Amino acid sequence: MTELPLDQVRTLLAVVDEGTFDAAAAALHVTPSAVSQRVKALERRTGRVLLLRTKPVRPTESGEVIVRFARQVARLERDASGELGLSTAGEPTRVPVAVNADSLATWFLGALTRVPRQPRLCFELHREDEDHTAALLREGRVMAAVTSSPDPVPGCSVRSLGRMRYVPVAHPAFAARHLDGRPLRDVLAEAPVVVFDRRDDFQDAFVRGLGGGLGAASALRHYVPTSEGFADAVAAGLGWGMVPEAQAAPLLRTGRLTRLDPDRHADVPLYWQQWRLHSPALAALADAVAAAAAEALRTGAEGD
Repeated sequence: MTELPLDQVRTLLAVVDEGTFDAAAAALHVTPSAVSQRVKALERRTGRVLLLRTKPVRPTESGEVIVRFARQVARLERDASGELGLSTAGEPTRVPVAVNADSLATWFLGALTRVPRQPRLCFELHREDEDHTAALLREGRVMAAVTSSPDPVPGCSVRSLGRMRYVPVAHPAFAARHLDGRPLRDVLAEAPVVVFDRRDDFQDAFVRGLGGGLGAASALRHYVPTSEGFADAVAAGLGWGMVPEAQAAPLLRTGRLTRLDPDRHADVPLYWQQWRLHSPALAALADAVAAAAAEALRTGAEGD
């Protein structure tokens, strides 16, 4: 088996993190020529192109494998140093995590408060759509992620968290203006709609479900790229939208929102993926996330 020299691996990681060979050289206190030679040597050893020489530098698919390996080695080194009492006194452990906006706005922060005070952790949250958080794991940019994919990223474990339920809602005046006895799928194909961003297909998917796989939400759409802002925009009457049940509940109780169809909803399964490492920091975080999700998300059969 071909060994991966750690100095070369760390150098590749530095180039990716710093963005250029010169910046990596400064961070490593070596010459740019030395950085270039190490990266080329690692590419010869692996027989793969590992970097795209753009500005900033970007790893290739093979390079992402090495970057993820480098971050995992660094994580293990920090854990070992901590257990041996060799780490800098009081230095916290940084844990980068990818999480979707709706989980961040509803239940995920509560999970972080459950993590024990020891070991001392410093969370670095990356907000990303649940369909895309796994990509950050593949790139090695995060150690764990809340994702909608049950398929584990290479080198990662996966566990089910539950289902986040969304309900179709609108301001009562908006609903009264647009719901005039016509089929809901026809109404929603024309009525203004609120969407998260241009990748958000959730409202369109709901309309397709009403129409037997055909159709989409109206082209008259407002883009509101925060979870809280999304719910506020719907409650303000800008359009209808699929709002997490946990966010919609208080607005429904106060009459700021009404359900467009009390019998329809959409559930999104969520999973926890993390590096397959024996790390006290990751284990503590995973236990806290699982406990919080068990209380906040739906479990059991679809439709419960």
